[in-house]
Amino acid sequence: MTSSQSVRDSILLSWQRSEASLVDADQPSPAYFPGIDVDSTLTRAARPVIDALASELTNEPVCIILTDAKGIVLDRRGGDPGLIRKLDAVDLSPGFTYAESQVGTNGIGTALEVGGPILVSGPDHYTGVLRRFACAGAPITHPVTGGQLGVLDITTQAQNSNAVLLSFAKLAARRIQERIVEEANALDQALLSDYYAACRHSGGSVIALGDEVFMINAHAQAHFDATDQAALIDRTRDARGGTRPCTFIADLPSGITARLAYQPTFLGNRLAGGVVQVREHRTTAKSSSGPARVPTLPGVIGTSAVWRHTTQEVLESAGRREWLVAEGETGTGKLTLLRAVHHYTRPRQRLAIVDADDPALVTTVATELESGADLILRHAHLLSTEAIHTLVDVLQGARDSLADESWIALTVTTGQSGAQDELDTQLLRFFPRTVAVPPLRHHLDDVQALVPHLLARTGVTGVTLSQAAISQLMRLPWPGNVTHLRTVLAEVARRRRSGVVEVDDLPAQCRASTRRHLTRLEALERDAIVDVLAVHQGDKAAAALALGMSRATIYRKIRDYAIVT
Repeated sequence: MTSSQSVRDSILLSWQRSEASLVDADQPSPAYFPGIDVDSTLTRAARPVIDALASELTNEPVCIILTDAKGIVLDRRGGDPGLIRKLDAVDLSPGFTYAESQVGTNGIGTALEVGGPILVSGPDHYTGVLRRFACAGAPITHPVTGGQLGVLDITTQAQNSNAVLLSFAKLAARRIQERIVEEANALDQALLSDYYAACRHSGGSVIALGDEVFMINAHAQAHFDATDQAALIDRTRDARGGTRPCTFIADLPSGITARLAYQPTFLGNRLAGGVVQVREHRTTAKSSSGPARVPTLPGVIGTSAVWRHTTQEVLESAGRREWLVAEGETGTGKLTLLRAVHHYTRPRQRLAIVDADDPALVTTVATELESGADLILRHAHLLSTEAIHTLVDVLQGARDSLADESWIALTVTTGQSGAQDELDTQLLRFFPRTVAVPPLRHHLDDVQALVPHLLARTGVTGVTLSQAAISQLMRLPWPGNVTHLRTVLAEVARRRRSGVVEVDDLPAQCRASTRRHLTRLEALERDAIVDVLAVHQGDKAAAALALGMSRATIYRKIRDYAIVT
C-alpha cells in the first residue's frame, strides 16, 4: 500500500475506515441485492442525463455508473468491451454494492461517506484489485430535503485518470438534481390541479397530501374545529403514498364520524400524491350540558377525546345489546375494551371469549350461545371461508331464538382477512355496528397515563419514567400500538428495577422518532448508532470512529433516523 505520508487526508481517513470495517485488502466481496428499484425519483431524473453524457463520451474509454444512497449500482453505461469485462471481474455492475464498508476506498462509497465529490485514482484505492481503475464520484442530494439519493460515478482505467472526470461527474450530478426539481414541480402541479378540481366540484372539505405538500381547504378549516382538524390530518397520514382509491372512517374528538375518500393523483405513471374528500358520516348526539361523561372502566386507560369517543360508542352499543364489530390494527386494545365494557354494562352476565383458530370453534360458539352467555369472537379476520359459512347458520339460529338476550362482539384486525368478501357480505351482516378502535398514534396523549399503568402490570413498582422520557415515547409512531408500548416498558423494567428512567435509558428503538417503516437492516443500523452514541455520551465524532463511518455519514444517519441525541 502507498506510504501514508504521500496520501491525501481524505484518502487516509478512508483507508482507516476501510480497515475498521475489516475490508479484504486483496479481494473484496461486494454484496449483491436483487430487485433494485429502476423506477425511483433518482433513476427517472438520471436516465436522460446519463443518456446525454453517454452520447458525449461515446468514443471515450469511460463508464458512467449510477448508484443509490447505499452504494448499490442501479445503472451502468458506456465503456469499451475491455473496460466492461474488467468491471464485471470486480462486480462493479448493477445490483452490487460499492459502499466503502464493503470494498474499501473507491469513488462511489467514499463520496457517500464524505458527502462530497472525490476522485479516487489508482493507488488511492484500499483494495489491490481496484487500483487499475480511476473513479470520480459526485453525490446526488435531494434539492428539497437535502438527503442523499446516490452517486454519479465516472470510471476509467487508472492510466486515463484526469481532473476532467470529476468535473463531468459533478456537472452530471447537478443536472440530475435540477431534473428532480423539475419533476417535483410537475408532480406538485398535477396534485394542485386535482385539489382545485375537488374543491370546485365537491363544495365540501378537501385535503391534499404529497411528499412535500399538504393542503387543507377553507371549508374544512371552517367546518371542523382545531382538534378535529388535527385528528383528520393525523388520520390522512395512513393514506399517504397509496396508489389505489380507498375510503376510511375517522371518529373525531367532537363526536363527528367522518368518511374520508382518498383518490391518488398520477402524472403519467408517477404518483404525485392524493386528494382526500371529507364527508360528515354521522354525529354522535350530545347533551346541551356538553359531552357525555364516559365512566371509568377497569383496565381501560385513556382520556383523550378520540379514545373517549370510541369507548362511548362501544358502551352505547352494549347498552342496547347491539351486536358489534371492534375493528382496528393489531395491539390497539380491542379485546380489553370489549371485556371492560361488558363488565360495566352486563356485570351479572357470563362472558365467553372464543378464538377464531379454536379447532372446535363452531361447536364452542353454539354451546355458549345456547347456555345464554355473551360472546366475544377474537380474530374474526382469521376465519376461513368454510368456518364463516358454518358460523352464519349458528348466528342465524341464535338471532331467531335468543330474542336479543345475548350480546355478541367480534374483534377484527384491519386488512388482515383471507376471506374478506365472505366476512363482509355474510358474517358482518349480523352486526349492525362497527366501531373503529384507533391506533395509538392517533391518541398519543394517552401515553402519559398508559406508561404507569403498563409498568405496574410488569410487577415492578419502584421504577418511573421522567417527563422527558414520556415525551419521547409520545413522539413515536408505535406500529404495534399499545402492545408494542407494553413490550418496550417490559424491557425497561427488566433493565431497571427502581429509580427514574431517562431518555438515555430507553431502548434504542425509542430514541429515534422516524415515522417511515424501516427494513430489518436499517433498524439494526439505527440501534447500533443509538447504542454507540450512548456509550460515547453523545460524541458524534467518537461514535463515527467506533462504527467505522465518517462524521458526515453519522450526521446524515442521525437526521434520517430522527435519532434524539
